[in-house]
Amino acid sequence: MELRTLRYFVAVAEELHFGRAATRLHMSQPPLSRAIKQLEADVGAPLFVRSPAGVTLTPVGTVLLDEARALLDHAERVRVRVSAAAGVTTITVGILGDGTDPGVSRLAAAYRRRHPGIEIRVRDADLTDPTCGLRTGLVDVALTRAPFDETALTVRALRSDPVGVVLRADDPLARRDGLRLAELSDRRWFQFPRGTDPVWQAYWNGGLPREGPVVRAVQECLQAVLWNGTVGLAPLGHDLPAELAVVPLTDMAPSRVVAVWNAGDTNPLIRSFVEIATAAYRH
Repeated sequence: MELRTLRYFVAVAEELHFGRAATRLHMSQPPLSRAIKQLEADVGAPLFVRSPAGVTLTPVGTVLLDEARALLDHAERVRVRVSAAAGVTTITVGILGDGTDPGVSRLAAAYRRRHPGIEIRVRDADLTDPTCGLRTGLVDVALTRAPFDETALTVRALRSDPVGVVLRADDPLARRDGLRLAELSDRRWFQFPRGTDPVWQAYWNGGLPREGPVVRAVQECLQAVLWNGTVGLAPLGHDLPAELAVVPLTDMAPSRVVAVWNAGDTNPLIRSFVEIATAAYRH
């Protein structure tokens, strides 16, 4: 069994859907399906029960999943040890937004356990660069939020969070259980500085051109709401000051937490980081 085929199998087993697994693997679905069928032929038994809604693991597939994860983990440890012997012992991680996210905490603990000899440098990025300095070589891999321009980048989705609108607690709309974007059309929205990724700006402006104060950091966004009554958007589930409230947006696409790195970068420390991140954010 090739490691690549086992990675394909693990992706399908974790997503329980060939389409989602193909997206995660950055490949089309037909070659993925062919690879899994060949793996089933090699094993001599079905690994999945297929249905229009997706797939479920067979008992044989469940056993193979445990073994495949163990083999892939061992292969990653071998790659990292070889890289360390060759002098590659540092990885720089860019983090955008809330570094207290439980996913980040689980990832940090798991990475330290797996690679105790690797030095991890962290760069905290502001909202003007959703790739956290990746394009300019300041970091090796970034934990951030999509969407943004993905040209020449590889992106792995880790989690999706619903989004709400942040309002002052005394705002009449703050008492609502849910809002639509059209109900905020007459409000001022925060803006990012000129030159910020337009895909990123458009998402946080609800897909339409807006007017409002320029901000660079999360705290500046919150202060703009507090002082000026500006509309701000934020993923749900984050603690806010008592003077602010967040109301879910019913027609806003979720915010995706992603790991992103430069396409073609074969640094095994990055590959291991992304695989550990994928597991850490599943919990």
